Amino acid sequence: MTGREKKEYNDLFFVCSLIEYIGRKTKNHRNVVVNAIGKDKLEHIYELADVYHSDNIERISDELTTNYHINMGVFDNVADGKYSIPTYWDIGKVYKRLIVDICDKQDKKPIETLIEVYNSWLSRKIEDFNSSLYYESPEYLYESYIKGEVL
Repeated sequence: MTGREKKEYNDLFFVCSLIEYIGRKTKNHRNVVVNAIGKDKLEHIYELADVYHSDNIERISDELTTNYHINMGVFDNVADGKYSIPTYWDIGKVYKRLIVDICDKQDKKPIETLIEVYNSWLSRKIEDFNSSLYYESPEYLYESYIKGEVL
C-alpha cells in the first residue's frame, strides 16, 4: 500500500469516477454506461487504472463512448439538480466505498460487484442529486443495499 489507501481502492475509485463522468457527458443512467462497456473492458480499465488515471479523463471518456457505442440519452441529473451538485469524483468515491464494503464483507470480486451495484435499485437513488442519499455514511448505504430499501 502506498498513500492513504490500497492501490486497488484507488483504482476502483477511478473506474467509478470515469463511469460517472461518462454518464454525465452522455446523459445516461450509470448502469447504461456500465453495461455498454461490459465486464471485460471494465476489468481492463481497473487493472490499468493507474495508467488511465494519468491520462485526460475527457479523452478516455470520448474513446469509450465511441468504441462502445454509448449514445446520448435524456437523463440529466446535473441539470435537474436544485442544489449543489457533487463532482464526478465525489460520486466515484460514494460508489467505491459501497463496492469495497460489499467486497470485504461478502468476499466478492470488485468488477462483478461494481456491475451488480450499478444495476441495483440503490444506484438510481444515488443518482438523484435532489436527495441527500449520496451524502450518507458508507455504513448506511451498505445496510440499505443489503436490506433492499432506504433505511
